[in-house]
Amino acid sequence: MERELRRFEIRDPEDVSTVRRAGREAAAALGFDASDQVRMGTAVSEVGRELTAAVVPVAVRFLVVTVPSPTLVAEFAFGSPAGGRRAGEGTAAAGRLVDSVEEAEEDDGGRRTVVRLRKRLRADLPAPAEDALNAVQARLTELMPISAAEELRAQNAELIEALDDVRRRREELHVLNAELEETNRGVLALYNQLSNELEETNRGVVALYAELDDKSEQLRELGEARTRFWSNVSHELRTPVNSVIGLARLLLDGSADPLSDEQHHQVELIADSGQTLLGLVNELLDFAKAERGALVPKPAETDPRTVLDEVAAQLGPAAAQAGVTLDIALPPDPVRLTTDPDMLTRILRNLIGNALRFTTEGEVRVTVESVDSELVVHVADTGVGIAPEHQQRVFEEFYQTPGTQGGTGLGLPYALRLAKLLGGDLALRSTLGEGTTVTLRLPAGQAPVRRELNVGHVLIVDDEEDGRNALRDLLAGSASRVSEASGGRAALARVEADPPDVVLLDLRMPETDGLYVLDRLPPRIPVVLLTDVDLRVLGDPRADRADATVDKARLDRDALSEAVHQAVESARGTDGH
Repeated sequence: MERELRRFEIRDPEDVSTVRRAGREAAAALGFDASDQVRMGTAVSEVGRELTAAVVPVAVRFLVVTVPSPTLVAEFAFGSPAGGRRAGEGTAAAGRLVDSVEEAEEDDGGRRTVVRLRKRLRADLPAPAEDALNAVQARLTELMPISAAEELRAQNAELIEALDDVRRRREELHVLNAELEETNRGVLALYNQLSNELEETNRGVVALYAELDDKSEQLRELGEARTRFWSNVSHELRTPVNSVIGLARLLLDGSADPLSDEQHHQVELIADSGQTLLGLVNELLDFAKAERGALVPKPAETDPRTVLDEVAAQLGPAAAQAGVTLDIALPPDPVRLTTDPDMLTRILRNLIGNALRFTTEGEVRVTVESVDSELVVHVADTGVGIAPEHQQRVFEEFYQTPGTQGGTGLGLPYALRLAKLLGGDLALRSTLGEGTTVTLRLPAGQAPVRRELNVGHVLIVDDEEDGRNALRDLLAGSASRVSEASGGRAALARVEADPPDVVLLDLRMPETDGLYVLDRLPPRIPVVLLTDVDLRVLGDPRADRADATVDKARLDRDALSEAVHQAVESARGTDGH
């Protein structure tokens, strides 16, 4: 839609001045600001002067179009000169003042050229209503030609207003520059402060890493010393204990000199105590072996009935002597499983022996069942029970429930460690004063006791040569190719040049830490992070990139194998396979 506001005809410079005023008045009536009013008037004047010098007469009309957006249009139409018209400086100047300048040849009952200047209304203003357009039209209709002097005065007033506007803008720009300079000084001061704080923080992190290294080394040495102590002391104790048991048996032998009833009873007590002490020593030895990874399961077809019969034969006399019933309930159908029978025997002997030790009257009931491809063994007693706050701690090494006596505090931790080696688990529930039930769960099929490594190219990233050598030894015979990098940047260069199938990455390195490398490794490459700190303490989201982690203090072939399998499976899942 378009609405014509007024027509003019230009024949001389005075007409150009009138058209200029009309352009400015129309812009003012339609809501243009002062600067846009001057631009519109000047653009109309420049095009009018250029055309008047070349062709006369020139028909001019002002319109308002509403599609596609409200726009003020000044249209100049004139007969096409021979050879066409070349746009001059006036048209070029107008193009810089309005939104667009269009020139076209038209045939409307006669050949003519039309030049259109377009200036869009402000976007925040609504399209002019009919009443507003009528008011603009009336305002232009009342417009009368003015003298050259009046025109000059009007232009001078506009120029003065424009200069004032330029001066105001220059002053505003000066203020803004001053504010920006002040802001820049503040930013620079803040940057220096943050840089100093960051440097101080980095020094603290380096010191913390050094302290963690020292603590980790101390813990490792302490763990090794503890294991050596258990092993050495246990071995040293076995010899005199066996001697005491042997001497007691000789004294009880019928071929020896006869003993009085009291002496016979006392020697039996010595023999029983020696046997108990030997059991504790053997328990310490087995636990030390399990902790350092020396116990390796040997899976075989196993009949739980045979294992339980053997345990009952060993512990039945002790139960009868204590006046406690030992009841073993087996399912009617034989249950067979593939596991290490010796380890299963040790687990059940610990669980049943522990139940008998803390039951003074009543019974210890053993129930065996097969549930969802699992062998489930419940060992329930009617003993003293365990308070809720102590039920999880009984699986801690050397922990003994307050108010109880006897044992080393290693029975349940040892049984749990063996159950884990066999691919199973232990659970406990208890009511104080009523009794305790410990449940053993083992997979009925082939127990996942060891997952052998079978990988291609493995890249070891560790700044310590001893650490790289240890990992190489653990990978012996399991990886088709092993390469090494002693630092983060070297590792990234190797990955780019020769992508590995798995990366074994040490968390802490002086040059660049493992998290830096993690953040830059391609997501398709499985990564096993070797660390001796809790990643949750670091609180760094980059650690989430690791597909698996291994505690360096407990690094062995089994732990490494399990971590590599986990990393490979995790990377495949991330890659969408």
